[in-house]
Formats: sequence, structure tokens, C-alpha cells
Amino acid sequence: MRVPTLIFGLILAMLPAAPNAAELLMIERYGCHWCALWNAEIGPIYPKTAEALRAPLRRAQINDLPEDVEFTSRPVFTPTFVLIDEGRELGRIEGYAGDEFFWFALGQLLDAHPQATSLP
Repeated sequence: MRVPTLIFGLILAMLPAAPNAAELLMIERYGCHWCALWNAEIGPIYPKTAEALRAPLRRAQINDLPEDVEFTSRPVFTPTFVLIDEGRELGRIEGYAGDEFFWFALGQLLDAHPQATSLP
């Protein structure tokens, strides 16, 4: 499991949020086993990571999608993680296959969109 050091966490806390930063929208469903697993394994540490600076987490239920987001297609699976910039979907990760795969896939997604997800 990936856990940031205390020093890294303190540095992150001191950095300002990036203006017009992208968001990572987590589409979830009540009772979703994989959503609960993500919440247990990643949820507590995500806000303390560099990835959270690049794309702060926002949540929505699959049956109540935000109207301010233009999806390339309607999400079907939960969890689905949608990278959004200025209300438009840039890419997504469908499902949760464990913490290592999530961090890898998220890194690939963020790195594919450096203008929207660069650190301040």
C-alpha cells in the first residue's frame, strides 16, 4: 500500500490548490462492494497525495450524475473514476482492481493530460 511520508504530507498541505484544476469524479453506487473496497484502501490517503493536488476527488452516485459534466458516454460500472477538466471528460478508469492497479492507471491518466493536471 502506498502511504505518503509525514514530510510529504506537510508539504502538500502548504501548497495552494491549482487554479482550474481538473477533478477526479468517483461514480459510485450504494452497496457496491468494489466502491467500499476503494473507500477502505484508498479513500483515507487519497487527499494526502500528489495525485489529489493534481485532481481533487469529487463523488457522485451513478443514479444522480452531475449535470455540469459532459461525459463521453454514460458511466455503467461502479466505481468509475472520470477525469474532468472544465466540465468535460478527459478520460476514465472503470472498476477497481486493487490499490496498485488504481495508482498505476491514475498516474497514466493524469500524465496523459499534463495541461489540466500539472502541480501548481
